[in-house]
Amino acid sequence: QVQLEESGGGSVQPGGSLRLSCTISRYTYNTYSMAWFREAPGKEREGIAIIDSGGFTGYKDSVKGRFTISEDNAKKTLYLQMNNLKPEDTAMYYCAVIFRILPRLSNLEERNYSYFGQGTQVTVSS
Repeated sequence: QVQLEESGGGSVQPGGSLRLSCTISRYTYNTYSMAWFREAPGKEREGIAIIDSGGFTGYKDSVKGRFTISEDNAKKTLYLQMNNLKPEDTAMYYCAVIFRILPRLSNLEERNYSYFGQGTQVTVSS
């Protein structure tokens, strides 16, 4: 059973930075799509960043230029560097994985991912 565990969330002032980590255990697949999702109170979960085993990275417009997704294959860890955080970034953040490369038009859709972590809370306020 694949397991994902997020860490690195916390409270930060607007303009601040955080780096989220997601360790993925018990898998040996070489083909994958890994993504970060977030769910704000009263809103649906949305995909915000994706990286796949082909080297593609993509971002939702609202985080483009501020967030960076990356991975360390040796450590089987996914990262999300978040800079210039805004109050509207406040949400529970989840990592997710599927063991295939998703089409670019649908690689941030929640229904396409098989495994999710439990989430880590990010709060941005002054």
